Amino acid sequence: MGRVSSRLPTSTRPPATPTGLLARVGLQALAAVVAGYVAMGVTAGLGLWAAGAGDLPGGFTAVLAAVVVMAAGGKIELSGDAGALAGTQAELTAMPLTVTLVGALVTGFCFLRPLRHHAVTSSRELLMRAASTVVLWLAALAGISAVARHDFPITIGGGDEQGSLMDIFGELLDAVNPTVGFRTDVGPTLFYGLLWILGVLVVALLVSRRTPLPPRLVRFHEPVRPAAYAMLLLLLAYVVVGLVIGLVVAAVKGHTAETLAVLLLGLPNVTWLALGVGIGGSWEGRVDGPFGLPMPQILDAVLRQGGTGDSEDLSTIDLSSLAAQDARAWWLLPVAAVLVLAVAFLAAVRSPARIRLWQHALHLGIAFALTMLVAAPLTLVEARFGLSVLGIGDLDSLGGEVILRPHIWKTVGFALLWGLFFGFLGGLLATRVHRKGETESPPPPSRP
Repeated sequence: MGRVSSRLPTSTRPPATPTGLLARVGLQALAAVVAGYVAMGVTAGLGLWAAGAGDLPGGFTAVLAAVVVMAAGGKIELSGDAGALAGTQAELTAMPLTVTLVGALVTGFCFLRPLRHHAVTSSRELLMRAASTVVLWLAALAGISAVARHDFPITIGGGDEQGSLMDIFGELLDAVNPTVGFRTDVGPTLFYGLLWILGVLVVALLVSRRTPLPPRLVRFHEPVRPAAYAMLLLLLAYVVVGLVIGLVVAAVKGHTAETLAVLLLGLPNVTWLALGVGIGGSWEGRVDGPFGLPMPQILDAVLRQGGTGDSEDLSTIDLSSLAAQDARAWWLLPVAAVLVLAVAFLAAVRSPARIRLWQHALHLGIAFALTMLVAAPLTLVEARFGLSVLGIGDLDSLGGEVILRPHIWKTVGFALLWGLFFGFLGGLLATRVHRKGETESPPPPSRP
C-alpha cells in the first residue's frame, strides 16, 4: 500500500492543454494591450488638458485619439478648406514621445511579467505571446484611428490690418471661413504601428535580466542584455533630469500649465535631443511665423535665425549654436560624459567577469549607436499651416512653419565613438568590483 501511494502525483492539477495555454496567453496579451493604451491615454489627456485643449469645441476626444495614434507610430494627415477662392495647406509630422515612452514601458512590463515566473521559455510560447499582443495591439490601434478625425473652424479676423483685410476678401469674394481638420492615414498607421509594437517587445526582451530566453537565444544574453539595459537607463536618466528641471522651472518662473504640457507630451523630444547634442551630434531646422516649438526658448531662438523662407536656409542646432545663445549649454557635454560613464560602468558590472575590456567597448559602442539611430529620428518635427486668398499673401506669410530634423549619421557616429571610449573606461573601472563569474582566490596553505 505504501508503494502504491508513493507513486501518486504530488499535484492533482492537470497539465495545461494547448487550448488552455492559448486562452491564458490571450488574456495576458489583452491585459498588456489595455494597460498600455490606458497609460498612453491618461498621459496624453493630462498633457492636452494642461495645454488648454479641454476648451476645444467638441473635439477633445478626437484630438486625444490622434495624440495616442501619433504616439504609437501612426500618421495623422491635416487638411484645410477655405472655399473655391482660397487655399490652405497643413502638414504635421511629430511624435509626442512622453506618451510613447509611457506606453512602451507599461506594455513591455506587462508583456514580460508572466514570463518571469518561468524557469525556461520555449520559442513556441514566446511567439504565441508576441503574436497575440501584436494582433490585439493593431486591432485597438485601428479602432482608435477611426475616432481620430475632426474639423475645426479657423477665425481669420482679429482686429489687425491683416485679419481685417482677410475678412473683407471673405465677404466680397464669398470665401468660406477656413477650416483645418485631421484624419488618420490608416494604412501607414497600421504599418508603423506594427513596427512600433514589435520594437517594444524586442527591446523589452533585450533589457530584461530576469526573463528567460528560448535555448537558441541564450547565447545573446551576456553580450546584449547588459549593454541594452544600460542604454535604456541612459535614456530614462535624461528624461528624469529633464523632468526635475521642468518642475523647478514651473515652480520658480511660472507658466505652470505650459510647462506641464511639454513634460506630459514631449519631454523626451527635448532631453534626447540634449543627449545627442551633448555627445557632438546636431540637428537642423527653422521656425517661421507665429507658431513655434513648445520647448526651451534657447532652442526656439536658434531655430528662428534661419527663418528667411528659403527651404535651404536652416539653422544648425549643436553645442556651439546653443552656447552662443546661452553659455550654460556647454554643461550638456560634461553631463553626457558623466551619465554615459555611469551606464557603461553598470553594463560592465552586470556582465560576466570573463568579458574583456575591448568587448565591453564594442558592446557599448554598438548599443549606443543603435540607440541614437532609433532615438534621433523620433525627435523629428515638421509642421506647417498656410492660408491665401486669390493668391494674395502666400501660404507662408499667413501661416507658419516649424522644422526640426536630426543629422542622423553624424549623431550615430559620435555615439559609436563615445560608446567605444566609455565602454572601455567603464569596463576598466569595473575590474575593481566583484562580478558574476569571479571566484575568491583561496588563501595560501598554512605552513606547519
